[in-house]
Amino acid sequence: MTTRSHPKGLYLLFVTEMWERFSYYGMRAIFVLFMIKALMFDKAHAADIYGTYTGLVYLTPLVGGYIADRYWGNRRSILVGGVMMAIGQFMLFLSGNLHNTDVQSATWFLYGGLGMLIAGNGLFKPNISSMVGQLYEPGDKRVDSAFTIFYMGINTGSLMAPLICGTLGDTGHPDDFKWGFLAAGFGMLLSLAVFSLFKNKYLVTPQGAPIGMAPKRVHESGEKVVHAPLTRIEKERLAVILIVSAFVIFFWSAFEQAGASLTFFAEEQTNRNLLGFTVPASYFQSLNPISVVIFAPIFAMIWTALGRKGMEPSSPAKMAFGLLFLSIGYLVIAFGVDGLQPGVKVSMLWLVSLYVLHTFGELCLSPIGLSLVVKLSPARFTGLMMGVWFLSTAAANKFAGTLSELYPEAGKAAPQLLGYTINNLHDFFMVFVFMAGAASLVLFLLSSQLKKMTHGLQ
Repeated sequence: MTTRSHPKGLYLLFVTEMWERFSYYGMRAIFVLFMIKALMFDKAHAADIYGTYTGLVYLTPLVGGYIADRYWGNRRSILVGGVMMAIGQFMLFLSGNLHNTDVQSATWFLYGGLGMLIAGNGLFKPNISSMVGQLYEPGDKRVDSAFTIFYMGINTGSLMAPLICGTLGDTGHPDDFKWGFLAAGFGMLLSLAVFSLFKNKYLVTPQGAPIGMAPKRVHESGEKVVHAPLTRIEKERLAVILIVSAFVIFFWSAFEQAGASLTFFAEEQTNRNLLGFTVPASYFQSLNPISVVIFAPIFAMIWTALGRKGMEPSSPAKMAFGLLFLSIGYLVIAFGVDGLQPGVKVSMLWLVSLYVLHTFGELCLSPIGLSLVVKLSPARFTGLMMGVWFLSTAAANKFAGTLSELYPEAGKAAPQLLGYTINNLHDFFMVFVFMAGAASLVLFLLSSQLKKMTHGLQ
């Protein structure tokens, strides 16, 4: 493993992504609470909106990647997307400002803000991830560690977000949610400012050529770029991306319960008293990024140590381990709530344990997957394939919202899933145990063949 330092452009992308993720996760930390406490939506309706929103957030990168590859390039796409997201956050601030006096207008500002966030994220998200790989020469072994560093940026932002936006917005007074949205908006403006000021200086190849520019033919003559045909090896590598993307759906649909059903659980059935201080439910969403910051270096050392001994698992096998950790996390909390009666609260240690185990799963799957997409995609398709990767996350987030609607509530009919009746929280959490566990087993069985299809780039 090389000891050469990483290009400064990586740290610019780190800070840009950090503040964008602060904006996204700050809003997410209080989003469902705002809907049920300020706009007075019921939980099922709020969960449906949450799932639709987060699903579309990860669907539009497919379009954003295509636009960048064909017309705008990464830089322009990031700037336009960032401006749209900042506008979206300020529209949510207006929604929070009006919820008491004009519910109809508040609702329209909510939907308008979500629309701007969805469209802006589609332009921003795939293109900043794609630029990480462009900073390095093909075959540079620093790319995996680069994505680990970049992933730390994501989680530094998502660590700060619930603590700051939650403190400002989740106070117990519905009028205060607007301040959380306002902070998220300023976070997005910081991301844009940093990127705009330093992009020309630091976003360059090892030879000093700028990266992320519009495709040359489009830039100079307005002609469309004509992509060369794919070779057999390229097709097999792209097939690997598509196959593992399908398994990612099972991971994120369970993992993203953090923003909906697990927030309901934290709010209603978790004892949040800590030394006389009532921990806001939104704070629990910082447990995952805190755990990432703590454990990411440890996982990186584990992979490096196994690699030296020739025992490092393939990327698909690592992702299967990710699904296994996710399943175990839900098994732990299912045990903790077994026999729990409505209104009875459990120790927050059960939720802490779940989030730590889920973080282990995320570290096995998410940065590994991002790196795999960059390594296996032909350069002319990187933005588009990053969009495909996020397309699977889109499906997962919509599915997450649908699954959150199954959250059992006292006084309501027990929900069902494929004939399985969910009578209580234990039954609800066991859905994710079996779903993630089965997906993990199948991916383990396929991992050897998928490794061959990467042709040495796994």
